[in-house]
Amino acid sequence: MSKKWLEWAKELQMLSQSALAYCKDPYDIERFERIREISVEIMSEYTDIPVEKMRDLFAGESGYQTPKVDIRASIIKDNKILLVKEKLDGKWSMPGGWADIGLSVYDNIIKESHEEAGAVVKPNKVIAIIDRNKHVKDDYPFTIYKIFVDCDYIRGDHVDNIETSESGFFPLDNLPELSVTRNTYEQIKMCFEAKANENHQVICD
Repeated sequence: MSKKWLEWAKELQMLSQSALAYCKDPYDIERFERIREISVEIMSEYTDIPVEKMRDLFAGESGYQTPKVDIRASIIKDNKILLVKEKLDGKWSMPGGWADIGLSVYDNIIKESHEEAGAVVKPNKVIAIIDRNKHVKDDYPFTIYKIFVDCDYIRGDHVDNIETSESGFFPLDNLPELSVTRNTYEQIKMCFEAKANENHQVICD
């Protein structure tokens, strides 16, 4: 059964943020700010995340609310995929993260691959654009579109950085413990299948 409190909190946040982007009346602004605060309180109550931190994460944006964009580089060489070990949870993921404003999808892929894995890559094609919350069942408050991009590996050496502690190539049948909020086994398998299929069609939820 879906968690209705999460859906209600997300909808309250979306409606209030969108209203605050266009509202001019000071009384209405006050009401919508309170509705937004209620959404923060609901999320904090049910997730045990302090209100102040939840306010920064969940209600720190302005303007019309849209999905966030997460990009992941599929870098496969000799039938092994390049993964990085995340410092936050000690688990492994494909290089990537939030897409930066001012960069294209491919520019973001090149940047994240180099920063997190020390890899120089050439992006080839989009593998999939999927809704993160359809594949990971947790209480995450944002809607995220995840873009997976197939890349050619040119060269690289991992350099310690603020996000990852190491990197390595792994076969599908011997993956390390995955950071499933970033990528699942099924998504990595999808990338292997796309690499092997010259006629792969972009997967969209």
